[in-house]
Amino acid sequence: MRILAIETTGSAASVAIVDEKGITAEFWANHKKNHSVTLMPLVSYILEMTELSLSDISHIALGAGPGSFTGLRLSGAYAKALAHGTGLPIVPVPTLDGLAYNILAENRIIAPIMDAKRNEVYACIYLCENGSLKQMTPYLNEEFSVFLDRVESFGKEAVFLGDGCFVHEKSILNSGFNVAPPNNLLQRASSVGLLALELAASGNTVDYNNLELIYLRKPQAERELEEKAALERNS
Repeated sequence: MRILAIETTGSAASVAIVDEKGITAEFWANHKKNHSVTLMPLVSYILEMTELSLSDISHIALGAGPGSFTGLRLSGAYAKALAHGTGLPIVPVPTLDGLAYNILAENRIIAPIMDAKRNEVYACIYLCENGSLKQMTPYLNEEFSVFLDRVESFGKEAVFLGDGCFVHEKSILNSGFNVAPPNNLLQRASSVGLLALELAASGNTVDYNNLELIYLRKPQAERELEEKAALERNS
């Protein structure tokens, strides 16, 4: 297998090519420009630099959410377009799974947190055992303090990662836990691709018509309209 992986669910956009031997190439950008500007050039460039074409790719993988609504829709649409044009299967990788895959710290809790605003996070708890991750909770959208209590309840050392660490680092460190180093802190297409290798080998693929993204809550604009409507009904 040779997988083209894309990841645009957070502030950084990245693309990678991986196979059973490991990471062939990865390009990662987190500098001002919108993902709609960076994604397609990154894909073109990585194919050019690796002297590959889409005919050499067996699967397309993407971080499938939760995350930025704009970033999710962009990568979802792009993956569908590529799959439609090439007939390649898609491997949707839950964003929190891919993020947790950045850190395999044996016998520790791995706690990816993505900033969901309003003091909330998208998060999940994993236990690393024998070099693999065991998911210990569902994918969550909750207040960070509630999630921190969940992590503490396991009574184990924990490593936090994700852009939620920028907001909640002080609380994490004060609780005696660790924050991942900068090179592993944010989403990476290489982690999405390597996890996709395992998923594809188990048959966890979809065609472009059946790709479903993971949204843990409604878009902000829709939530604000509902809140406004509720206030009007109660006034």
